[in-house]
Amino acid sequence: MTAADASALIRERFGIDAVADGGLGVTLPSQRWEEFARFARDELGCRYFNWLSAVDWKDQGFEVLCRVENLDAPLVVTMRTRLPAGETRCPTLTGLYQGADWMERECFDMFGVVFEGHPDLRRILLSDDWEGYPLRKDYAVDTPLAPYR
Repeated sequence: MTAADASALIRERFGIDAVADGGLGVTLPSQRWEEFARFARDELGCRYFNWLSAVDWKDQGFEVLCRVENLDAPLVVTMRTRLPAGETRCPTLTGLYQGADWMERECFDMFGVVFEGHPDLRRILLSDDWEGYPLRKDYAVDTPLAPYR
């Protein structure tokens, strides 16, 4: 499948245009996050889950990004969704991609994004008693903390 074919399928099925960004980039509401990921896996052949992360846009909320790939085509799709200010919930992709498990946990640990439906959403890098989320813009970096061991 070519990027042009994939772009046409995305436009037909979701009514959004895929932007060429070294692959295809799509921005969709969080309510369609899992639906699009299933489409990318089943229809576009993107079975490889490359990465997932987030960006804290301070007063504008979080943006969750993920990259999936069809290694046979080759086809790269970067999915992104904006969570409104004050919202930290996003559907999990662990039911579709096993590779999403630890990356969603890391995103939860560092940003506080809660992946609804995740089978084991708990801290993965920091201790359970750690307060706050270090990659958020509102995290107080000058707070004295005991050394982590």
